[in-house]
Amino acid sequence: MLASQKQEIAALFQAALAPVLDGTGITPSVVLERPRDPSHGDIACNIAMQLAKQLKMNPRELAQKIVTALLDNPAGKTLVDSADIAGPGFINLRVAAAAKQSVVKTILAEGQAYGRSDAGAGKKVILEFVSANPTGPLHVGHGRQAALGDALAALFDSQGYAVTREFYYNDAGVQIATLANSVQARARGFKPDDAEWPESAYNGDYIADIAADYLAGKTVSASDGLPATASGNVDDLDSIRPFAVTYLRNEQDIDLQAFGVKFDNYYLESSLYADGKVEKAVEALIKAGKTYELDGALWLRTTDYGDDKDRVMRKSEGGFTYFVPDVAYHIVKWQRGFTQAINIQGSDHHGTIARVRAGLQAVGLEIPQGYPDYVLHKMVTVMKDGAEVKISKRAGSYVTVRDLIEWSGDGDIARGRDAVRFFLISRKADTEFVFDVDVALKTSDENPVYYVQYAHARICRMLEQFTGELSSLASADLAPLTAPTEMTLLATLAAYPETLARAQSELGPHQVAFYLRDLAANLHSFYFAERVLVDDEALKLARLALMVATRQVLRNGLALIGVSAPEKM
Repeated sequence: MLASQKQEIAALFQAALAPVLDGTGITPSVVLERPRDPSHGDIACNIAMQLAKQLKMNPRELAQKIVTALLDNPAGKTLVDSADIAGPGFINLRVAAAAKQSVVKTILAEGQAYGRSDAGAGKKVILEFVSANPTGPLHVGHGRQAALGDALAALFDSQGYAVTREFYYNDAGVQIATLANSVQARARGFKPDDAEWPESAYNGDYIADIAADYLAGKTVSASDGLPATASGNVDDLDSIRPFAVTYLRNEQDIDLQAFGVKFDNYYLESSLYADGKVEKAVEALIKAGKTYELDGALWLRTTDYGDDKDRVMRKSEGGFTYFVPDVAYHIVKWQRGFTQAINIQGSDHHGTIARVRAGLQAVGLEIPQGYPDYVLHKMVTVMKDGAEVKISKRAGSYVTVRDLIEWSGDGDIARGRDAVRFFLISRKADTEFVFDVDVALKTSDENPVYYVQYAHARICRMLEQFTGELSSLASADLAPLTAPTEMTLLATLAAYPETLARAQSELGPHQVAFYLRDLAANLHSFYFAERVLVDDEALKLARLALMVATRQVLRNGLALIGVSAPEKM
């Protein structure tokens, strides 16, 4: 049922209640739900049981008054087919067939805009995701972040929000020094297992590639940064460091391009230090009286904000702990006008949430307690050829996003991208996920992305057999759509806008994948139960219109999560 129709039915309930509530001062909110058992009807409402005690009435008697008034209301004649009372006073409604069928005309009229809303108009939201250290290729965990973050950003966009996708580069700290030392060792001719090889060095083949290009004096560029030209001097760490960072930023750009993910902005951690924003954040916290000195270190009173213990901000040797620049970075987000900020990160970041939020509340800018929001994802296990894959030659110690895309498409990047993106949002972020490459390669209903894409291709093949103009189907009489599989399809199509709104509000893009699988299943069930190109002209045109509407919603949903909708498979 469309949201507008739900609102109309809620209004019918309010009108039915008006005479009963007159003079009582009671202003109830009517909540409509879908019955757990479809045989009970299309809509259930427990308003009679909610109000019975206040009105000192028997709930079933109150329910009967509501039902009688509702069915007598002329405004509901084309919307409600019947109503009955169950149990202690539940009201169950059956929606008129014409109201259910009308979703087809709505979809055909709105096309790509079907499911979109302006509920978030005028609101800004920033989503930070991937945010990988520029010390190696993107791993599958970054891939899960990319899929989740990009789909969630698309959901917010679909609801009218002004969305910014941001990549935060941790280009400062110990890991960058380790990268530079690793490249320097390779440039000097050393390799893993040599006695001269640094114990903490990165061992992947990519380090050798960086060293070779550095010695060759090459120039590399990243998406938004200045180019870096290698001096070729193996003793010059100040030249090696920016070259290696820029080289890997460019490699990550290539990975993201293969994955179909684009960012609106890139933010460097190093800029927070260069611009003095970290120092200003610390000064603000000191001024607010939220810090103290102990054992030569500077501490933040995070226990004032629910943390289990106070946290060190500046260590005794003078360096800041890792959550301090995070506080400074989120102050910048707030000052940029982002009253909603969402971070998509690995579950290993859970421990930083309380201290970052504490720092933001303590700084005196009236930043709300729950800022920013977090979507934390658990690890991804990769299976291939029936066994777990733990390392790749490219990275040395983990499976990269590029590996996964190449394997899942058997060399076909577009096919691999579709599989990886769909698979990685197909479970709730906080559940561990096993990515089975063998399943991703299957052309059967065992492969969920193939199953959904095949539903779209099946409709395209069906429509090719229609000799008329598809645009003429907008005026088709939909009354013949009464078969059980047709009614199920209609109900699923009508649920799409509500699915998007709920997935956005709950920060759950997996709900879109669930929905698409349900819609595909309903389409396949219809296909095996009914013929479309029948002799009955009215029935044929109605079913063709239903097929065009279903194809449109499949396209819309797949596009939202960054997956293609092939016409042939």
